[in-house]
Amino acid sequence: MVIKLYEKESLLKSFTLFFIIIELFLLFIFYNYYKIEEEHLSEQLFLEMKNYSFSFENDYFTMDIVPKVQKNQLYELYFDENNLYILTPFFEENSSLAILYPIKSYHHELYEIQKTLFLQFLLLSIISSILSFIFSLYSLSPIKESLRLLEEFIKDIIHDLNTPITSILINLKMMDKNDETKSIEHSTKAISMLHKNLDIYLRDSQLESEKFMLIDIIDEQVAFFKPLYDYLKWDITIKNNIIYSNKNALNRILYNLISNACKYNISDGFIKILTQKNSLTIINSSHGVKSPKKVFERFYKESERGLGIGLHIVEKLCNELNIKKEFVVKENIVTVTITWDISI
Repeated sequence: MVIKLYEKESLLKSFTLFFIIIELFLLFIFYNYYKIEEEHLSEQLFLEMKNYSFSFENDYFTMDIVPKVQKNQLYELYFDENNLYILTPFFEENSSLAILYPIKSYHHELYEIQKTLFLQFLLLSIISSILSFIFSLYSLSPIKESLRLLEEFIKDIIHDLNTPITSILINLKMMDKNDETKSIEHSTKAISMLHKNLDIYLRDSQLESEKFMLIDIIDEQVAFFKPLYDYLKWDITIKNNIIYSNKNALNRILYNLISNACKYNISDGFIKILTQKNSLTIINSSHGVKSPKKVFERFYKESERGLGIGLHIVEKLCNELNIKKEFVVKENIVTVTITWDISI
């Protein structure tokens, strides 16, 4: 699922890049073409006005006698608020004959040119979008194949890790308990948790719901993390609720939330876990969060620790289970609340 999402993001970025480049090129061409057409229209009107001044055979133009102005040259095209015009000689010494063309008609002809060019641009934009998509698919095909092989490789590793991890945990249960075996057991469970994280992160399957005790999965996670972070003050207030959801997925959500609360805590900090009828809240001290709105983004992290996928897994699973989440930071106190709709 992650690989497919990456492929879609890469395809979208590649398509957008190709499309923007082609569109900018088309805009440059059509803008210059419009300027040429605008200039061509002015030259055409000028020639027709000039011919009209000799034959007076045209219904488009009108004439007017205007005072001669020193700066105005004869047979030059001029614009004012109402007309395009040229000045021609007149038998009166201080007057000129103006050949007039309404500015509204001129703007209407420009509008027709713009409309034609816009339709052509729209058609070429549709073609460019198709070409951009084809180019994107072609350019990303080697990456797509590499990602497919990488996904298969990771899935094979995850599958192969399951057997030795399970074997180690089973054998540890049969061994006498001492500090060494307990340390190995904790380390193996940590690897097992990471293994489950990667497994559910890459898995693309429907999550089935079941009835289970919420206290069971909370106790499991607290029993795992509390010995590792025994310097933290733990305050657990939970109700014995029965809920209807996917147990494994909710277990992964709790694991990542508690793991995050532990890893980014302070040396003399605390963790509080409390539940209501249909919600669970984790409150912990921290060094602060720079960008609270980004913490659930894939690969986002504010330190060198971790992979940056833990809270993204929470985001992914909450969406799949229709669980609402709230992340609040106030005076270096982080509060995360998840709320589900169904409680039995």
